[in-house]
Amino acid sequence: MNTSPETLQHALADLFAPWVQALHLRVERQDTDSVTLRLPQSEQLSRVGGMLCGQAMMAAADTAMVLALIQHFGQFRPCSTVQLSSTFMKPLSGQDALVTARILRVGKAMAFGEIDLAGADDGKSVFRASTTYALM
Repeated sequence: MNTSPETLQHALADLFAPWVQALHLRVERQDTDSVTLRLPQSEQLSRVGGMLCGQAMMAAADTAMVLALIQHFGQFRPCSTVQLSSTFMKPLSGQDALVTARILRVGKAMAFGEIDLAGADDGKSVFRASTTYALM
């Protein structure tokens, strides 16, 4: 099942904690098994040298995968992050990030996915993660 970008954007406002909403994530695109969010560059999410902090990357990645699951099911289904394994490959500064979450497999009780975070301007990957979610 597919949902509209507007439905996914509303889910960001309705389902996530205020500090996640403060990331100002925006739905860029979606397809059957993936969702891409834009994480705007901001001083609040940067550390020394204007680099995007790792905590923001991980929160955006986890959020993007929940939206990919909403996209997959056509509606919100309660889930819980069981595992999020992340690799930081290089710093990102001076540009927005595009966070693409792709579902690899969904079973009855578990879902598996992968996330790539890349510079919106240069397209270079800076962060990768693999995830496992328990479906409630």
